[in-house]
Amino acid sequence: MISRRLLRIKALMALYAFNRREDDNLSTAEAELMFSIGKTYDLYHQILLLVIELADIASEKIEQALQKRMPTAQDLNPKRRFVDNMLIAQLRENEALNDYLASKKISWSNHQHIPRTLYNKLLAWDAYDEYMSSDVHTYTQDRKFITAIITQFFATSEDLLSNLEEQSIYWNDDMEYVVSMAEKTLKKFRQDSGEKQALMPLFKNSDDESFVKSLFRKAVIHSSEYSGLIDRNTTNWEVDRIALMDILVMQLAVTEMLEFQEIPVKVTLNEYIEIAKYYCTSKSSTFVNGILDNIVKEMREKGLLNKSGRGLVGESEDDTEQNAI
Repeated sequence: MISRRLLRIKALMALYAFNRREDDNLSTAEAELMFSIGKTYDLYHQILLLVIELADIASEKIEQALQKRMPTAQDLNPKRRFVDNMLIAQLRENEALNDYLASKKISWSNHQHIPRTLYNKLLAWDAYDEYMSSDVHTYTQDRKFITAIITQFFATSEDLLSNLEEQSIYWNDDMEYVVSMAEKTLKKFRQDSGEKQALMPLFKNSDDESFVKSLFRKAVIHSSEYSGLIDRNTTNWEVDRIALMDILVMQLAVTEMLEFQEIPVKVTLNEYIEIAKYYCTSKSSTFVNGILDNIVKEMREKGLLNKSGRGLVGESEDDTEQNAI
């Protein structure tokens, strides 16, 4: 499922796009937000499919070698361990994967150079050579190797990352999270897993879907109010002199603190300070941290932070302030 961290990032990107729009159509902006989240789920399935694509190319190479007029001994006795990988066989038959790929018309057919390029580089990968040369062949090793392909080989491939950016602007920040989703998925597979083995859902539960929709909508609706709150707590800076992305990160943080009673303040602060490190300027996280600390103090003094629910036992003003320093 899509993590809360990525949902926050998607909301931030949607909020940025909304602020750059010439119109203020909130419904259209919300639809674009949900579309971008759906594209992440597409990528999750496309990465799983890519593993199968590599195995298909390996099988094709074996067949081509056997068709040679004068095949070598190696051609006649190919190493089939990757082609016969038990985890790949399960992915190939998985109903959820096949149904999703068919319904979304997802394939690598228009980008066949990518799996072929990756396959050629896979042959030179030390982990591949070690896997193919091992005398021990177990389901656990098969699953471990496919997991390594996704988390190590795919995740660091400049060819793949560059191509994904070309395929969709929505995938620029998704690969790290999709790789994690795929890894968690494969951990649930067992040797006796049949074609009905479940994949990750789009959202963990309905709360996550409501969370990202509400976070975005309320940040837009209360934009002026929260900008004023930020302005009051910004020393020696006027809001119109602060980078837009810094302001939007803080607006989302304030929205989350005020609108979601079940989320601890320290969790919200941690999340948006981390997001600021990657999506704002080099000094933004410290800057955002300091302003949010001041905002939290003001909100506590005015009794605006009414937190309740699971996971909030022990949260105190001191805990939050120490976390924000």
